[in-house]
Amino acid sequence: MAGDLHCHTRLSNGSMGIDDLIVLAKNQGIATISIVDQDCQGGTVRGRVIGERYGVQVIPGVEISCTDPNTDREVHMLCYLSDSPNRLEGLCKQNLLARKRASHYMLAKLIQRYSVSAELVQECARGSTCVYPQHMLRALLECGLTDRIYGEAYERLFRPESRENILVQARFPSPFEVMEAIHQSGGLAVLAHPGENGAGGLLEELIARGLDGIEIYHSANSREEQKRLLALAKNENILVTGGSDFRGMYSPGCVTVGHEQVNDSQVTSLLNYKSRVRRIRKQQPAAPAAT
Repeated sequence: MAGDLHCHTRLSNGSMGIDDLIVLAKNQGIATISIVDQDCQGGTVRGRVIGERYGVQVIPGVEISCTDPNTDREVHMLCYLSDSPNRLEGLCKQNLLARKRASHYMLAKLIQRYSVSAELVQECARGSTCVYPQHMLRALLECGLTDRIYGEAYERLFRPESRENILVQARFPSPFEVMEAIHQSGGLAVLAHPGENGAGGLLEELIARGLDGIEIYHSANSREEQKRLLALAKNENILVTGGSDFRGMYSPGCVTVGHEQVNDSQVTSLLNYKSRVRRIRKQQPAAPAAT
């Protein structure tokens, strides 16, 4: 059994619908998939229904945006198997509002620099919860102002190191706040692709506070980094997850569903993790009563 626990649909920053994504997973021989749209749980129920139709197990999840308080960089926390996903809706809406404000300012800067209309960008983002950089690049591509989404224009406009960037950074809750919200909803908190955002010190602090797992099998984590993270996860006895971060035409590079996978035992560990934690807690001696 192959599992891909990190895929996006057009509800957030992907380009494919839920039905097409699950059919693609089926055709790729993927038995288990999780659709973790950015700050959006809108496709969770539909995903499970469509998955049952095609014999693909769909694990409910969401990817929640955070701001690392140590670096001010955006990081992402994955939530899987929440018992009360509605308890995360306020957080998701708050994040989307912050991202929409930032996108509004970036779009204004883009229009000042290029002969592209706001209406075209909005059309490229149709069906999504927000305008993402990928949608802006697609509008430039439609107008013949770039020849690809992830090319020189993307590097110039959306890399922090570029002096010509139009980035406006949204401010999100800290990963600790998000992890706490996930746990209060009865979900599992997994730090997404730590290699992409250099979340070294943050990762150790999150583990100390109760992080449930690390997304290790991801293209942003080098093979060396994956080995290090695997050893860390084993030592801390926490979950190992992974996924392709597939976004259809908005995927950086040539990526398809199943590009990065987890194996049978890792999927089973995820599904059984909450019951394992409950057993461990029952076996622990009760804290002495306060005097």
